[in-house]
Amino acid sequence: MALSFSKYHGLGNDFILVDNRQSAAPCLTPDQAQLLCDRHFGIGADGVIFALPGQGGTDYTMRIFNSDGSEPEMCGNGIRCLAKFLADLEGVGEKTYRIHTLAGVITPQLLADGQVKVDMGEPQLLAELIPTTLAAPGEKVVDLPLVVAGKTWAVTCVSMGNPHCLTFVDDVDSLNLTEIGPMFEHHPQFPQRTNTEFIQVLAGDHLKMRVWERGAGITLACGTGACATVVAAVLTGRGDRLCTVELPGGDLEIEWSVQDNRLYMTGPAQKVFGGQTEI
Repeated sequence: MALSFSKYHGLGNDFILVDNRQSAAPCLTPDQAQLLCDRHFGIGADGVIFALPGQGGTDYTMRIFNSDGSEPEMCGNGIRCLAKFLADLEGVGEKTYRIHTLAGVITPQLLADGQVKVDMGEPQLLAELIPTTLAAPGEKVVDLPLVVAGKTWAVTCVSMGNPHCLTFVDDVDSLNLTEIGPMFEHHPQFPQRTNTEFIQVLAGDHLKMRVWERGAGITLACGTGACATVVAAVLTGRGDRLCTVELPGGDLEIEWSVQDNRLYMTGPAQKVFGGQTEI
């Protein structure tokens, strides 16, 4: 079959967007999505995002298949790309959407300057909600030891609807993420695997981060990871509630609001090209 698609990226975290509004189920299988994400034999992307009809009073539903065929609960850069994709489909500029995701209802807002601001919701901090077995149920994981690759890392765990393991390092550029990333992702103390962020503090309001994403590997940016990064910095006394998070693909502005305990992420989303492919 012929599939129409659009390619978008948020700070280099790239996605294939599919107009799936005529059906409540994704029009591709995970295996097909994995093939399309292949950068040699397919279109090339970190994941495929489907724009489906809304449910429960929302405007639309988002489903994602990662480049390995797995399905994450949510994706911060991805939902910015989805919001821009929907606005392009509708021919509108500034607009706010309510999007149903597997992590709950997320609200992206297209701003006048072209940026997208997303209410990412409240972080979940209890071990069983991450989920992780690093602490007992009802307890938080803040600067606790985790042995990976023969080294003890101090890690903090946060769920932004998807699991994150965060650790602070002196120099993020010196890390071999290809080697250690999978060891974190598949560590037995993360029963649903985990995203892993490695963070360098440049200033209280400026954090530098690299990420190994569950199901996608090294990516140039991770929106939920940037939010979790600020939460971990605040919990460990290393950073402020309003931060620039510097990623390999560019910067995100993240605020952990004192007023409502919610995370707000602001960043770009850009269309690269569109076309048709055979499936």
